[in-house]
Amino acid sequence: MDKNGSFCGNSSEDVEAPLLLPPARSGVKSDRPAAAAASGVRGLIAHKYPAIAAGPLACAAVCALVDLGPGHGEARNMLGVLAWVFLWWVTGAVPLAVASMAPLFLFPLFGVSSADAVAKAYMDDVISLVLGSFILALAIEHYHIHRRLALNITSLFCGDPVRPSLLLLGITGTTMFVSMWIHNTACTVMMMPVATGILQRLPRGNSDEDDVGAAGGQEVRRFSKAVVLGVVYASAIGGMATLTGTGVNIILVGMWSSYFPQQKPITFSSWMSFGLPMALLVFLALWVALCLMYCSKNTGKALSAYLDRNHLRRELSLLGPMDFAEKMVLAVFGGLIVLWMTKSLTNNIPGWGVLFHNKVGDGTVTIMMATLLFIIPSGKRQGEKLMDWNKCKKIQWSIILLLGAGFAIADGFKTSGLTGILSDGLRFLKGAPTMVIVPVACVFSGIITEFTSDDSTTTLVLPLLAELAKSIEVHPALLMVSGAIGAQLSYLLPTGSPSNVVGFSTGYITIKDLVATGLPLKVVGIATLTILLPTLGPVIFGMDSKT
Repeated sequence: MDKNGSFCGNSSEDVEAPLLLPPARSGVKSDRPAAAAASGVRGLIAHKYPAIAAGPLACAAVCALVDLGPGHGEARNMLGVLAWVFLWWVTGAVPLAVASMAPLFLFPLFGVSSADAVAKAYMDDVISLVLGSFILALAIEHYHIHRRLALNITSLFCGDPVRPSLLLLGITGTTMFVSMWIHNTACTVMMMPVATGILQRLPRGNSDEDDVGAAGGQEVRRFSKAVVLGVVYASAIGGMATLTGTGVNIILVGMWSSYFPQQKPITFSSWMSFGLPMALLVFLALWVALCLMYCSKNTGKALSAYLDRNHLRRELSLLGPMDFAEKMVLAVFGGLIVLWMTKSLTNNIPGWGVLFHNKVGDGTVTIMMATLLFIIPSGKRQGEKLMDWNKCKKIQWSIILLLGAGFAIADGFKTSGLTGILSDGLRFLKGAPTMVIVPVACVFSGIITEFTSDDSTTTLVLPLLAELAKSIEVHPALLMVSGAIGAQLSYLLPTGSPSNVVGFSTGYITIKDLVATGLPLKVVGIATLTILLPTLGPVIFGMDSKT
């Protein structure tokens, strides 16, 4: 995912200035080498050729100059390939999906792994889980179910007269709930129009000092900031709670099963047992921070002049009553959640997965339930089903390929021996108490994620932390879960995540607002993880056992 919140580049959009200059017109002097050179340089930059060349050049430099010692040729090659792919990700030299496919040819060419081995990383049960979730999310979006849910809950919390704290709770709470089941960036894109639709009824000035011609204008502007920040952060927080909420959790599960197949597997229900309490505590901190920082005792009075419950109810009435298609999509979605949660319960109470000898994965049931959408009639037109493949053209294939690249890179780290070499820098954690290991790993990942995407950070950091867990002989959950959570705490900069970009692009918030609100929220997230992981970890991840 690129920093502009786009899931996939499109080659049809790459219509830039031509590299070759047009022929000189007759009678016009064409001997202008400086202008020609400048035009050629602009053409090169427009086509991103310097950024494209940066990848292979960095790879060549690493392979030529880096010496990791005798017997580590594959590790050096893996480091060079990683530099190539990472630069293409960061610079956007090629579309994200294309950069994510690069390991398919780079790994075999550099002897990191075979073609069959790297290709298998791009489709497994975890990828099936993501693919099925995307299809269900498209169905929810197509039938406007998310908008109906948002308006219902927000109108319930609006109050009469308006109570700003409750309205914030309704908007952010709805966003968090939606983000638990679909990708957090998609949730932000869905919920931001709902939030800004409410804010459009409020006056808007250019700065906190502007007089908008109404009493309480400053309180209104501050509340508008709180709403936008709430949607941005609540979507990220909700993604922590479930495996489907963000690609970070999916990458964690895939790498966990790859590096530590002997460990207790992370399932949808087991992760939710940890992720939901974590998300709820951070969400509570978000709500309290927004109320304290952006709401005063006069905010409610200022909002009452522009916003009331009738506005939300009018928007809701425009959607009309829920029809058969919406009810069936909700039924399929609800059934999937039940199947996710009951596949594996506890050691003493097996779930329904035992009926199939525990060979059924979360991706299995996700694809199965998504298939029902192509079978159940919509009730709108003769022969029309709830979903058809034309509606699935918006599937975020770049995210799927990015996840596959992450799994391939994780395998490359392991098979080449690079993880053992790179993790030596964190060996000072050996023998350190849990209360030190967890925040250090979280902060390490949390700093990197402010400058690159959450998924890219996770892909780069988790293999290092997995190997470090082996070398310092601690349970892998202490480091890998901490790294995954830290990667999701990208709260400070617009570059931290596409969700931040979506909020920043509304014009209601500034970088100063992101830092002022995100920094304490990030500290709370690290502190919450430091407390929860040692307490819930032994029950959920089996942390009482050694690696």
